Amino acid sequence: MRAPALPAILLLGLLAAAPAALAVNPDEMLPDPAQEARARALGQGLRCLVCQNESIDESEADIARDLRQIVREQIRAGQSDQQIERFLVDRYGDYVLLKPPFKPATLVLWLGPPLLLLVGAATAALFYRRRRGAPAPAEAPLSAEEQRRLERVLKEKGE
Repeated sequence: MRAPALPAILLLGLLAAAPAALAVNPDEMLPDPAQEARARALGQGLRCLVCQNESIDESEADIARDLRQIVREQIRAGQSDQQIERFLVDRYGDYVLLKPPFKPATLVLWLGPPLLLLVGAATAALFYRRRRGAPAPAEAPLSAEEQRRLERVLKEKGE
């Protein structure tokens, strides 16, 4: 390995090992470290409604900032984690949770991807089974005219 590449590899390794940057601004943080830790833990389980696959703790979207403020206000008001989650679910639906509960309304979220995977695998298996098991198309015999033309071409090539 060349020596100049080593620092770059080490830097990339450090960056990969570093914790994900969080979007929580210092002015949003609660003064009590225990309350702030609760807010962060709750924020990691709540979905940014704009970013969809980011928690509100990671997102820099305005709605995520608003949700972080709501969580912190609820914590300051003495609400439990369950009460805060219930408040947000009542307001935004189960979609606000990064891990929605398993219930009839969310069955599609939980069972949809595995079912689609199974249907795709079954379709691929049937396709390849039919393709492999199908006999090769039989060659049709030459018509009399085609046979005469073939003999004529072969005679010309032989001369």
